[in-house]
Amino acid sequence: MTLRTKLTDALKNAMRNKEVDRLSTLRLINAAIKDRDIALRGTDAADAGVSEDDILGILGKMVKQRQESARAYEEGARLELAEKERAEIVVIEEYLPKQLSGDETAEAVQAAIAKVGAESIRDMGKVMGELKGKYMGRMDFGKVGPMVKDILG
Repeated sequence: MTLRTKLTDALKNAMRNKEVDRLSTLRLINAAIKDRDIALRGTDAADAGVSEDDILGILGKMVKQRQESARAYEEGARLELAEKERAEIVVIEEYLPKQLSGDETAEAVQAAIAKVGAESIRDMGKVMGELKGKYMGRMDFGKVGPMVKDILG
């Protein structure tokens, strides 16, 4: 079962069960995926549609946006809005693969550096490309980038 199918089934179940908050979040996810479908129209990638990796990227981006919003709401003393953002994060994360632990991430970074034969900071793009190809949606690349930079720098 593809991720897109899982999301569509979850949307239908949320409608049947009248889960208003969950339904709202699932609709946002589907809208983001459809936006990506529309953006691909007229390109060679349009035939294949949005890939699983693209969907994982969209979900990861949505989680990051909600984390930033929740932080901003907390700083502005808008705790009820921060809670709403956190609830959306929980729903979105149900469809993301399990995140790698800190040790697993460090191990993956070392393996990617060894695989591409990276020796300096100029090879950082190769390392990040390798990691994104293998671990999309399973690691926070905002944290991985500085880790790679420290090792190669």
